[in-house]
Amino acid sequence: MSLPIVMSPTPTDVYEDPLDVMDEIDRLKIEKDATILAHFYVDGDLQDIADFTGDSLKLARDATKVTTGTIVFCGVHFMGESAKILSPQKKVLMPDLLAGCSLAESCPADKLAAYQQELRAQGRDFQTVAYINTSAAVKALCDWIVTSGNAREIIDRVPADKEILFVPDQHLGRYLSAVTGRPMILWPGSCMVHEVFSIQDMLRAKKNYPGSKIMAHPECPANILEHADIIGGTEKMRKHVAAVAEPTTFLVATEANMIHPLQKAAPQHTFIPVAGIMSSSGETCACNRCPHMARNTLQKVRDCLRDGKPEIVWQPYFAQAEAVLRRSLLEG
Repeated sequence: MSLPIVMSPTPTDVYEDPLDVMDEIDRLKIEKDATILAHFYVDGDLQDIADFTGDSLKLARDATKVTTGTIVFCGVHFMGESAKILSPQKKVLMPDLLAGCSLAESCPADKLAAYQQELRAQGRDFQTVAYINTSAAVKALCDWIVTSGNAREIIDRVPADKEILFVPDQHLGRYLSAVTGRPMILWPGSCMVHEVFSIQDMLRAKKNYPGSKIMAHPECPANILEHADIIGGTEKMRKHVAAVAEPTTFLVATEANMIHPLQKAAPQHTFIPVAGIMSSSGETCACNRCPHMARNTLQKVRDCLRDGKPEIVWQPYFAQAEAVLRRSLLEG
């Protein structure tokens, strides 16, 4: 009779007290001369230990103000790339280099370059405007970079006699086309988180909470935006709720971790995440979490500080991406 096999726990299976890990991080930040940046979509405990929190636009600008020699970026890969590009003299670490982005992955640089060439062969005179949720290789092929926070301003800077090729988010592009009046050639990409909201559950929640307001990110499909009271990126959401004094229930159609900074900014309100639809079963749940952002953990932050890796390493095409990023995000 064979004996049962007893599996030893892997290091990731071993429980660690989060408070102990936070203490380690605080010590390592000083020892390694490091600053932590965290996007609003990572877990709240990571936002709480960060020196800077915010949306993509704010964090890209914050990266240029860091005075330490090392930046630890809690977010996804394109954000770490942007931090390195805008602060090339800094060492930029990420807790997990596999933290990608469905939008960035929907627009590979080689396919974009081929499509641009196809449009030029047709005699189309255009500028390429890319959402910041793109790889550095794609940014190097573009004329402008936008975030949800500065998109309207940048679109106004595109010469009126030029067509606009907008990549990769078709929903954001369609929204921007409507609010700016500029026709756009839209790349067929979308965000896996913002695609899955249940319109039925959202409208049911609106009915169940009389007087509630729907806040939706412009990455959401048109059927969600049509019912939204406030449309805007994460920083616009945060500023909006902070400016509303009367206690209000907000139904939030974006990544669920956004509830954390909203509650910190305006604790007088109630925030309810709009339900998503699980692709595996078709059921709805408050599970609109980005699996890439979820790869960031306290333990991985501690480990990357301790080990000095994984690191975003400068690539030759970063130089061209730097020119468009600085023109779009840092120059008024």
